[in-house]
Amino acid sequence: MTSVECIWAADAILGEAPLWCAKEQAIYWVDIDGKAVLRFDPRSGDRHVFPQRYEFGCIVKRANGDFIAGTNAGLVYLDADMVSVDVFATPETQFPNNRFNDGKCDRHGRFWVGSTDMDETHPNGALYRVNGSGEVTRMLPGVIVANGLGWSPDDKTMYFTDSGHRAIYAFDFDLDTGTIENRREFARVAPEDGMPDGLAVDAQGGVWGAHWGGWRLTRYDPEGTIDRVVHLPVPQVTSVAFGGDSLDQLFVTTARLGLNEAQLNEAPLSGGLFALDPGVSGLPEVPFQG
Repeated sequence: MTSVECIWAADAILGEAPLWCAKEQAIYWVDIDGKAVLRFDPRSGDRHVFPQRYEFGCIVKRANGDFIAGTNAGLVYLDADMVSVDVFATPETQFPNNRFNDGKCDRHGRFWVGSTDMDETHPNGALYRVNGSGEVTRMLPGVIVANGLGWSPDDKTMYFTDSGHRAIYAFDFDLDTGTIENRREFARVAPEDGMPDGLAVDAQGGVWGAHWGGWRLTRYDPEGTIDRVVHLPVPQVTSVAFGGDSLDQLFVTTARLGLNEAQLNEAPLSGGLFALDPGVSGLPEVPFQG
């Protein structure tokens, strides 16, 4: 059995997109509907909430110490002061009901970020790649709800979740050119187990997927077979990230969105930040090289 601990009962409406910053030894995450970025220091226990003017779907460190992020206003740069925001790209003005959701950097420091139809019904979203100059390229159209991203340890496979299609996909990935091809279904989540949400890849090539509405995390082996299930005391499990001194802790974000009073009484820690010992280590995050 794996011990799961709530390390911050933050009551986030829609907690998402955890990011471990090795330099600071701290975990960042977002509350999308709460319009905030949160930071937690596991060593000191310090907790900070940084209110934002936009709905941040994800946040990633830049090489200069600032941040790049996807929001409901477009793609933005956020200064390290967590106040100054610069919208640098709005590639989806034709879809006013879209917003940007999850995003991560590949190991050459390119930012990959997906968009979602906020009604979660129309395939109006897409997956984009942002290079160091800020150039935005649409890499995959027809997305309903863009979610978890990750790369295999050898950088030959990229994983991408479309929650609207209830699937985690795998692509052949070329690290040098930053291109993807040969999309195939890596894993599918049955309705009774919730929807696939955020993900992280460990150093052994295992893919850890969060289940929205499923009260769990699932670890898949590199072939897509379920290797392990970890149950959580909350239903809306949104995303995961490896962190800690040796990247041997797993941080888990959750949400309260859509839960009624009875459900919150059953799962009062919904919207909290959790941690567990997964028994494996993760892969280091690379900052955006721009």
